[in-house]
Amino acid sequence: MARRATPPPPPAAPAGTTGKGPLAAIRRRRARPKFGPDGRPTGRIAQMRQVYSMTRREDPSVRWWMLGVVVAVFAVAVPVGFLVGHPIYLTVIALPLAVLGAMVVLARKAEAAAYKQIEGRPGAAGAALRSIRRGWDITEEPVAVDPRTQDSVFRGVGRAGVVLVGDGPPHRVGKLLEAERRKVTRVLPSVPVHVLQAGTGEDQVPLAKLPRKVQRLKPVMTKNELSEVNRRLKAIGGMRLPVPKGIDPMRARPDRKAVRGR
Repeated sequence: MARRATPPPPPAAPAGTTGKGPLAAIRRRRARPKFGPDGRPTGRIAQMRQVYSMTRREDPSVRWWMLGVVVAVFAVAVPVGFLVGHPIYLTVIALPLAVLGAMVVLARKAEAAAYKQIEGRPGAAGAALRSIRRGWDITEEPVAVDPRTQDSVFRGVGRAGVVLVGDGPPHRVGKLLEAERRKVTRVLPSVPVHVLQAGTGEDQVPLAKLPRKVQRLKPVMTKNELSEVNRRLKAIGGMRLPVPKGIDPMRARPDRKAVRGR
């Protein structure tokens, strides 16, 4: 009987990178690969350059906003430094503040650019909901989908209740939302169900504002009640593939002539 091949041992860490302390941390940082599996650089500065390039493609005004923040910080710090008699000291303090302000502007603009890239695509509402850090359990897959139009409904559960978010035109996705709302209400009659639609139309919530809209819903349940709600919703199940009307899948039989090639 042939022996099973033993897997090769994991590669050993470079010397001097397994200890503790600041020197070991610096060695570990230097030992990290500079390029990832996709060939892109993994350093923080390189990643910031990529974020800036992506944001500038979608919003060319980002550089002027960042420059304006830097100029505004120095415009306040330098005169104040001359007034108090310490212009160099205030200038040194203003430098990291200016960089921090520019990074905050870049982060806000990059987030808006990312939402703009996925706007109008199937599943964009789910991607926006999954950006919520904590407090809400968002489904990875939609709980309802129209196979013809690709309209979908995503579900989130939090202490504020159940939130259903439709992804699609309001005149089409409204039926999916109402059907899913009725299904949740039958199982959880005493739990509030919030129905939202993601989009740029009337009575819809833009993708960039959708996470904040959900997070601002008022909590009405305890943690124990939330666990019970999650348990009941898991019993409902997720999306099921549609079966053509008039066909019983338990009694369906293959076409013998088609199998034989006739």
